[in-house]
Amino acid sequence: MTHPSIHAKTQPDKIAYQMAGSGKAITYRELDELSNQGAQLFRALGLKAGDHVALLMENRLAFMEICWAAQRAGLYYTAISRYLKPDEIAYIVQDCGAKVVITSPKGGEVITPLVGAAPDVAFFMVDEPSPGFRSWDREAGAQPARPIADQVAGYDMLYSSGTTGRPKGIKRASENNPIELPSPFLKILCADMCGMDADSIYLSPAPLYHAAPLRFNMMAITLGGTSIIMESFDAEEFLKLVEKHKITTSQLVPTMFVRMLKLPEEVRARYDVSSLKSAIHAAAPCPVDVKAKMIDWWGPILIEYYAGSEGNGVTVSNSQQWLSHRGTVGKAVVGKVKILGETDEEMPTGEIGTVYFADAPVFSYHNDPDKTKRAYNDKGWSTLGDVGYVDAEGFLYLTDRKSYMIISGGVNIYPQETEDVLLTHPDVADVAVFGVPNEEMGEEVKAVVQVRDGVAADKALADRLIVFCRQHLSPIKCPKSIDFEAELPRTPTGKLVKRHLKDRYWPKQQTAA
Repeated sequence: MTHPSIHAKTQPDKIAYQMAGSGKAITYRELDELSNQGAQLFRALGLKAGDHVALLMENRLAFMEICWAAQRAGLYYTAISRYLKPDEIAYIVQDCGAKVVITSPKGGEVITPLVGAAPDVAFFMVDEPSPGFRSWDREAGAQPARPIADQVAGYDMLYSSGTTGRPKGIKRASENNPIELPSPFLKILCADMCGMDADSIYLSPAPLYHAAPLRFNMMAITLGGTSIIMESFDAEEFLKLVEKHKITTSQLVPTMFVRMLKLPEEVRARYDVSSLKSAIHAAAPCPVDVKAKMIDWWGPILIEYYAGSEGNGVTVSNSQQWLSHRGTVGKAVVGKVKILGETDEEMPTGEIGTVYFADAPVFSYHNDPDKTKRAYNDKGWSTLGDVGYVDAEGFLYLTDRKSYMIISGGVNIYPQETEDVLLTHPDVADVAVFGVPNEEMGEEVKAVVQVRDGVAADKALADRLIVFCRQHLSPIKCPKSIDFEAELPRTPTGKLVKRHLKDRYWPKQQTAA
């Protein structure tokens, strides 16, 4: 068992985490005190184990402090992207049942419209609060720095978009575990597979509201290491920080690899990255040539894993395994991989089917029993909807992704939400949204529109539709470009056959759903 509260006693002055840009840092003693005060405030506000809080802020010191306060108070904590629109944020806050929302001055710019509309929610702001917000710093700072009497482990409940368009919270069952008991999933991945321990110096380059960055930071601190958190990713700055802090491990997405590889050779050669012992990547398929170049540059330290925010199973591949099984996402280390056909029959080796995990952790989609039910078969095996096959040695290969899902820069985007918005425009009769190749981001959002009779399908309309979409959704969910068709391909039952459209934009061997 291990926890920051234990490290506060054994190594109180060691830095738990530090912001890369500002250099501001929190020691284990300070983290223990601050998270105790936050937990005390949650109890003073009437929150009990199993209740929900939400936080919306950029990468900053307070982010991790609040997560640890929720963790030791037995709360579910939901991190929300500040790049979402107010309506999207309001939905998540309402759906997760947050009793407290904590934001920053930057986050307050988008969350302020919610304050008056949700009278049962307590809205806090770190630093100096704007009108309508309570001061997290003052109220938490007034609480005692001792542990609450009823400590129990809390968990993140993060949101993953669904094919129905609305995000869905992924909820782990509350098991009344002691706060010192680490997640088995993270222990296997971080400690056992990636070698993270109390001597690790972890570099976090991505937004903390994403599942992997948040969980890897929590685990690095759980193990007693030090996290260096970038305010935002920059390719050369990443390399500079590796050299400066003697970084031992980091978790990245393929887009970051692409950006670093695009740096001039003299820039890449300028920095010593030999301290790196492991570089973990996931979130999107990594092009084979990109991964090969990274291994040539950094050595055989890349570790790829396949898992969803659902945490229902994990496969892992180290560099040596990948080099002899190019394209694999690894072997199962949590759960057992099963490949099933259309009638739930197990497929032979090398045959493509839906990827399921058996003997794996159980999850549910918050407030969506139908979606939860669809994720499981009669044997209790669960799937994320991905398609692939296993070879004779048990290595998994993905041949498709979740139906219609777009992965852009490691961010999952589901087209239904974008389609629903565009369909509300008076000039649009029908629309299909899907991903098309983008060299840097992996994929970008493309829309193909069927206009209403009498409407001119031209560039001016395309530009207006993009602006319209951005008024309702975060930019990453909106199309970068729009094409027009006289009629979209639909079956007699009304099902949109996106493959007929996507085939025009993707090389044949790459075409997804």
